[in-house]
Amino acid sequence: MELKLTKPICFFDLETTGTNLAKDRIVEIAILKVYPNGNKESRTWLINPEMEIPKEVIAIHGISNEKVANEPTFKELSKQIYDMIKGCDLGGYNSNRFDIPLLAEELLRADIDFDMKNMMAVDVQTIFHKKEQRTLGAAFKFYCGKELIDAHSAAADTEATYEVLKSQLDKYDDLENDIKWLSQYSARKNFADFAGFISFNKKGEEIFSFGKYKGKLVEEVLEKEPGYFGWLQNADFPLYTKKVLTAIKLRKLNTKL
Repeated sequence: MELKLTKPICFFDLETTGTNLAKDRIVEIAILKVYPNGNKESRTWLINPEMEIPKEVIAIHGISNEKVANEPTFKELSKQIYDMIKGCDLGGYNSNRFDIPLLAEELLRADIDFDMKNMMAVDVQTIFHKKEQRTLGAAFKFYCGKELIDAHSAAADTEATYEVLKSQLDKYDDLENDIKWLSQYSARKNFADFAGFISFNKKGEEIFSFGKYKGKLVEEVLEKEPGYFGWLQNADFPLYTKKVLTAIKLRKLNTKL
């Protein structure tokens, strides 16, 4: 089944130096852009992460320090990458928990004001896990009847993810062929930030989901404990989380003016 799209969706996959959203960097990104008329465009970039890639990580994706030594940095490629995804929805495999948060960090570090407010995110892994509980390779074999060659190659993984989503729509009658619906279905939990440090209460108000203020309104904590905001900004939290906190603080200040 082909996707019903009202605007392009970019399926993407990252290979990285590790899994720490605040510290690790992208070494390869592949983007498969699917247009409403069914046309496709794909790009893959190798990236110099400006840090050492650990041996145990190289063993997984096969991208060595030597291979990326002379490649451009993410900042040098950031405008090309952002221009390709701008105005699109996003799709991936485990993308809500990892790929989108890390991509957001890299874009913010490159001084690009990336924001998901007008973008939908479809996580094919979440749909798969709700239905079958498997890995991408198993999902590809289960839904598409094919072996996933070159697993952990970003380009192969993005193409497989796109094919799996289309096959999921064919297999499950209760899945709606609508990106907004799929985005809501594949969302693990509704967070204000990507990393899950700020969630929403039943009234739709931002609350902390960690630490000593867990469950407390962010606005109230930042007003009563201004030093806590400073600590959060200087601590090792993702840039997107800090951006959300700053927006909440500014929103509160503006209501007083």
